[in-house]
Amino acid sequence: MARWTSFPHLGDYPFDAAAVAQHWDRLHAGDAEPLPDDAQVLQAWALFHSGQFEQAMEAGLRAGGAGITVANKAACIHANYLEQREKQRLDLFQEVAQRAQAQAQADASNPNAWYWQAYALGRYSQGISVAKALAQGLGSKVKDALERTIALQPRHADAHIALGAFHAEVIDKVGSLIGGMTHGAKKETGLRMFEQALKLTPQSAIAMIEYANGLVMLHGERKAAEATRLYQQAAASAPADARERLDLELALSELQD
Repeated sequence: MARWTSFPHLGDYPFDAAAVAQHWDRLHAGDAEPLPDDAQVLQAWALFHSGQFEQAMEAGLRAGGAGITVANKAACIHANYLEQREKQRLDLFQEVAQRAQAQAQADASNPNAWYWQAYALGRYSQGISVAKALAQGLGSKVKDALERTIALQPRHADAHIALGAFHAEVIDKVGSLIGGMTHGAKKETGLRMFEQALKLTPQSAIAMIEYANGLVMLHGERKAAEATRLYQQAAASAPADARERLDLELALSELQD
């Protein structure tokens, strides 16, 4: 496999295991992952937060157990933000979905096993087109996995974000009537998910960005000013790690479009 595209700001977010443990609650406010007691897993997280995503994935796979979650998050963040080759992106999302599904089968009480399965399938669906993915039944898998995540961990802000995006994208692509009847998508539910995510993580740039995207999908130009305000807030955020730096740069790109 070809080498991954490097995080462009390597060295800006130097984390070791001790620093990750010290700042764990802030770094994992979005995914509510528990602090690991395995030193290998903690080191894999240090690589992730520093922006060494390929090394983090490899370290997580070597560690096994809770390390699979590190590997899945690293692969998804790289694929979503940095990977330019479309086939490579889709392959990574499929690999994560398969790993996370196996992880959930082994431990059905692990919220992030369900979450990363949903995230990977959701991004894969966007890559092949949401309409095509819905026709293949992927939408129900994403929705079910996100709802399972939230049931297991109600403070999982990232799952609230993703579920809000699911409702918004389905309605945007197939309309409220078909979206509701066929796929269980509801405008009110989507907005409530975004609002809850921001309550749980008010500093989250990605929550602001996805909420802004959702407002435009659900309300069009009527909410353009509010969406711009959310992008501006996200662009003014202070990143705590490499992934959050990528979110900030995404917000800046939205403002330039």
